[in-house]
This record gives sequence, structure tokens and C-alpha cells, in this order.
Amino acid sequence: MSESTIPCPGDAVAEVSLPPRWAVRAAHASALSATVGFIPLHAIWALGIPLWADRQKFREWYAVGGGPYLFVLSGLALLAGILALSLVRPWGLVFPSWTPLLAGRRVPRRTLTATAFAVSAFLLLYTVWAAAQTINDFNDDGVFSPWIVVYGIPQFLVWGIGLSIAAHSYRHRTSPGH
Repeated sequence: MSESTIPCPGDAVAEVSLPPRWAVRAAHASALSATVGFIPLHAIWALGIPLWADRQKFREWYAVGGGPYLFVLSGLALLAGILALSLVRPWGLVFPSWTPLLAGRRVPRRTLTATAFAVSAFLLLYTVWAAAQTINDFNDDGVFSPWIVVYGIPQFLVWGIGLSIAAHSYRHRTSPGH
């Protein structure tokens, strides 16, 4: 094994090349955007604090399930951060020892790659939709301030593009015959 490869037990492919620095940076940017960029603000809202929101509309929205919805979104964002990191870490190749029933087995590369590309596509499509909605109807009649997109759109772009770049690198590095 050289310094530029990672051992990959349990498979005919003995080694996989290390991810390039640009892929690692993209994965870290995506993971940070998903966790540090998304979760804190959504956790504040999930706790019932109407930051950058119309207080009355927020209370009504929160009362009909807004809190649990935001907790679920935050959990999904955490999973997306783990997904991004798995594309550049050894545990994206072989399940770690602490994973019940899967420990030591090869991570299905197509499943991981397809999931990463699907999440990235969703994030980028959502970003385009949110930008178009805001441009089309920029007003303060909603629950949250329309100015939140000034933060949200760049944050989602970093998240989605970074995930796509890391997935591309992972697919290339783990492809048979590479």
C-alpha cells in the first residue's frame, strides 16, 4: 500500500486512491454547509424562536407541526453532512467496526454515489426554485422574512455543489479498473 491509496478489505479491489485535495475541500464545505450552515438556524426555529419571522404567523405555523418538521429537516441535514464526508473518508469505502451487521463490509459504491448525486440535484433544484419564487414574489407576507434567501441561496449552493464534486471524485476513484 502506498501513501496515495487506502486499503479496501473484502473486495477484489485491494486499494482505492486517496481523494484529491479539491474533493476533500468540497466534501468538507458541503458537510459544514449542511451542519453549521443549516442546523443552527433551523434548530432555533424548531425550538419555537421566531428569528427573522413574523411572530404571529410563526406561532400559527409552529402550532400545526412546524417544530417537528424542522427537527426532521435538521436530522436530514446531519445525515447529508455525514454523506458528504463519507465520500472522502475510509468509512465511505468499508463500514466501520461500530456499524451492526455491516462492519467490515464494502460500502455499495453505486448506492453511495447515486444517493449523493440525488441529494445534490435536489438541493440545487430547490435552490433554483427558492430563488425564482423570491424574485417572482418578494414580499413580507410569509412566515419567514424573504431576505433569508440572501443567506440561504449561497449556503445551499455550497452544500449542493460541494456534494456533487465529492461524489464525482468518489465515483471516479472507486470505479472498477481505476
